[in-house]
Amino acid sequence: MMRNLAINAERLWGEIMETAAIGATPKGGVCRLTLTDLDRQVRDWFKARAEQLGCRVTVDDMGAMFARRDGTANVPPIAFGSHLDTQPTGGKFDGVLGTLAALETLRTLVEAGYETYAPIEVVNWTNEEGSRFAPAMVSSGVFAKVLEKDWAQSRQDRDGMTFAAALDGIGYRGTERCGEHPLSAFFELHIEQGPILEAEGKDIGVVTGVQAMRWYEVTVTGQDAHTGATPMHLRKNALLGAARLIDAVDTIGRKHTPGVATVGRIENRPNSPNVVPGEVFFMVDLRHPDDGTLDAMEADFRAALPAICEPLGLAVTVQRIWEQPALRFNADCVMAVRRAAELSGYSLRDIVSGAGHDAAYVSRVAPAAMIFVPCRGGISHNEAEFSSKEQCAKGAQVLLQAVLDYDRMLAERGGAAKGGR
Repeated sequence: MMRNLAINAERLWGEIMETAAIGATPKGGVCRLTLTDLDRQVRDWFKARAEQLGCRVTVDDMGAMFARRDGTANVPPIAFGSHLDTQPTGGKFDGVLGTLAALETLRTLVEAGYETYAPIEVVNWTNEEGSRFAPAMVSSGVFAKVLEKDWAQSRQDRDGMTFAAALDGIGYRGTERCGEHPLSAFFELHIEQGPILEAEGKDIGVVTGVQAMRWYEVTVTGQDAHTGATPMHLRKNALLGAARLIDAVDTIGRKHTPGVATVGRIENRPNSPNVVPGEVFFMVDLRHPDDGTLDAMEADFRAALPAICEPLGLAVTVQRIWEQPALRFNADCVMAVRRAAELSGYSLRDIVSGAGHDAAYVSRVAPAAMIFVPCRGGISHNEAEFSSKEQCAKGAQVLLQAVLDYDRMLAERGGAAKGGR
């Protein structure tokens, strides 16, 4: 593999800043929730940019976008990309870097007149974040045939809007059936969203896998009552039960290191200053690199529910709404990333992703791997999220080289990717 092509760092940075203006927040972040009008605007921007490069843009019925440049062979495409939706207080880089770096890589190939063996596709996955429609990564989950499409499209936001209605509302429900789109491989560049690369002074994280994770919806039910007229010993305070459960979740995470346990969404009802709360809804996020240990964390969590709620006279229900087992990425794809980083002269280390990504689902139906670049302070899902122009460019360069390396390998094998679909 020869390094004879280089991405344009200034151009990539300029497009990251340009898209950051779509949904920009006063604190310098981005609020571009999935399937909102702002999401439509950035999708339109992406489509126009891809078509300027001569790509054919198609959309599936989960809203995933594929910008294709043909290769010399009639084989499934090598895809790369990420997502363009953000958290409510998101940053400029999460997801966006991977999508725009793939677009910049494609532009570099077009400008050089470089013909690949396999077709090349840039992908924008729908609802990776899961902040408006839980769970996360629904379109890649349907693509991988892990999630049922009807179930995914029936998911509602907190205002009762369904995924399907929101998708139709922005005009991005395509005609292609989600999942009927074979790939030769998928590569995803992303900021680390953690502190390891920065702390060790490494340029590139070669992502070997993703830890296991599960999400739960919990409802604690007590009884609304007047705060002044209801004695303490006669109360059925749902918020008190929820508070103790949240503390128990935190304890579970600390018990099972390096696992993590979090409550990040909570809704208190009726949420009035002089009413004892009668119902609380919250979501629990459990993660661990080992599936067996995650089983133990879930067992501890489920045991805590009645232990805490019954003495308080509260009812509690729990539903696991999402599960992703621990996974290892395809060895050939991981090796392509490693060779690309070495060829580019960048420092690197192997790393396991603590966060979920679309590549994790796609890896179930096609060879896949990920590339991490550092982010300042390890901060992500935050308006202060930052990765430098140089760090973004290094990640994009590795993405370019990894795709070319894998394309060369496909050509040598005559298009038969080991472990492929």
